[in-house]
Amino acid sequence: MNVLLLGSGGREHALAWKLAQSPSLATLIAIPGNPGIAEHARCLDSIPLTDHDAIVTVCAAEKIDLVVVGPEAPLVDGIADRLIAEGINVFGPGRAAAQLEGSKLFTKELCRQHDIPTAAFGRFSQAEAARDFVRRRGAPIVLKADGLMAGKGVVVAMTLDEALAAVDEVFAMGDAGTEILIEEYLEGEEVSFFCLVDGETVLPFGSAQDHKRAFDGDQGPNTGGMGAYSPAPVFTAEMERRTLAEIVKPTARALADGGSPYRGVLFAGLMITLDGPKLIEYNVRFGDPECQVLLMRLEGDLLEVLHATATGTLADERVSMAPDAAITVVMAARGYPGSYEKGTPIKGVAAAGGLPGVHVFHAGTRLEGERLVANGGRVLNVTAIGANVAEARERAYDAVALIDWPQGFCRSDIAWRALAE
Repeated sequence: MNVLLLGSGGREHALAWKLAQSPSLATLIAIPGNPGIAEHARCLDSIPLTDHDAIVTVCAAEKIDLVVVGPEAPLVDGIADRLIAEGINVFGPGRAAAQLEGSKLFTKELCRQHDIPTAAFGRFSQAEAARDFVRRRGAPIVLKADGLMAGKGVVVAMTLDEALAAVDEVFAMGDAGTEILIEEYLEGEEVSFFCLVDGETVLPFGSAQDHKRAFDGDQGPNTGGMGAYSPAPVFTAEMERRTLAEIVKPTARALADGGSPYRGVLFAGLMITLDGPKLIEYNVRFGDPECQVLLMRLEGDLLEVLHATATGTLADERVSMAPDAAITVVMAARGYPGSYEKGTPIKGVAAAGGLPGVHVFHAGTRLEGERLVANGGRVLNVTAIGANVAEARERAYDAVALIDWPQGFCRSDIAWRALAE
């Protein structure tokens, strides 16, 4: 098969790395790609992901058999619908189903209509009404912008003053903040659970836990993710069974019955409470950096199952995960998630990636001649697999130590929760 991969981050590098291992792959092309992806694919870095006409033209010229969409924005923007209309197979949901991530309020209303367990909530388009609700409910409380904010549109307010200030903060988030969602604060442990979904066929794809806060000890501002590990110890076989029965399968049925069947990977962000799993949010793509640890553990042919999902034959497939543990440590530019410097040189990536069980995925890099430099906030995903979390973590941090990038930083405690358990 000729495959086109859309995206340029660490998630897409991991996808390219795993797709390149498929015996079914003929050609892999990426738009726009990055220096790591270029090790496995031909990158067309002059085409923006917003140019659907150009993407369709590439598909025709390159005789593309499958398009794999990495990030959420093109899906919410309807790229899958456009490609399907042209007769091209796509791994990723259409615009209507992608509202699961594109609108948090859409998902909450779907949960309410179909008795899917989630946090109690209110929705508001006026700041004063939102503040009144906050005063009545008290703190801690969670405030979210309705639309896409690249993982940064959420405020967990632990005091009433923080919550009242957050109302104005969320409404100031542009188009994503025209409506605000205010939720009860759920107590428990967070888990990321992934399933491949083909209409109503649901195939589990593994669990992970990520670290959203910038600094050790879960301190500092929320980020797009500073590291992850898989599997999640708290996500037992019984929790998986309940999540499928109470959350994921009812969602797939609701979308199919509503005329918008879901095809792609469905990422359920869960809180494991004393009452069982509750849905925090859905994402309509692989998590980043969760994708990196999942694909390190995946046994078998990724291309085969992605193609089956896109073509409606998922019921014939199986997914097998190695019993090993995987961990990824995000190396970010100093200042992230605030302002940070671009263009700083990075050395030692090849040496780090040469260690046993280690792969370094490029998340925000570019080449200046032969020199690798930082080109984003989250820059490298240093990823390792081991017989257990402790071994995987030791390998990952041994690799981090070989990377020479004075302008970067990382957390030193990724997977602390798993090790504590």
